[in-house]
Amino acid sequence: MSVAEPRRIVLFRHAKADWPEVSDHERPLAERGRKDSAVAGRKLADTGITFDLALCSTAVRTRETWKLAVHELAHRPKTIYEERVYEASPGELIAVLNEIPDDVQNAILIGHNPGVHGLAEILAGESEGDARERMNRRGFPAAAFAVLTVDGTWKSLEPGVATLTDYWAPSE
Repeated sequence: MSVAEPRRIVLFRHAKADWPEVSDHERPLAERGRKDSAVAGRKLADTGITFDLALCSTAVRTRETWKLAVHELAHRPKTIYEERVYEASPGELIAVLNEIPDDVQNAILIGHNPGVHGLAEILAGESEGDARERMNRRGFPAAAFAVLTVDGTWKSLEPGVATLTDYWAPSE
């Protein structure tokens, strides 16, 4: 693969979680979250992106979100459950993304706010159409995702180098 081909990263926030008396890491999805995960999966499939790699937080709600969403995709990517994605800042998430192997063209990161939303804003130096306006208006609610393209290697990923090409949230 040539580094001249743009890479794509999708930043996907977990769906709506429930609030039982368990630790934050162990919180499962709420019923609405289970429904929204499948809908988000169908919307991810509609993007036409074939993911080579999924990086998913180890939290129960992110694993459940991904398990329900990935069933809607035509191709199931290699999935790595990454502890560092849980409660990560945008800078910590960039460090994780910098470690993606060079042979990965398209990746998806399933994580949490405020890190995922902050990362989308920080990476997106440019945007296409009304994607940024919609993201700014809606924020990054549960089950939302942003699609960004990046020229160069994963190691060169840093603030402002990506283009926000698409954004979706439930009720969009």
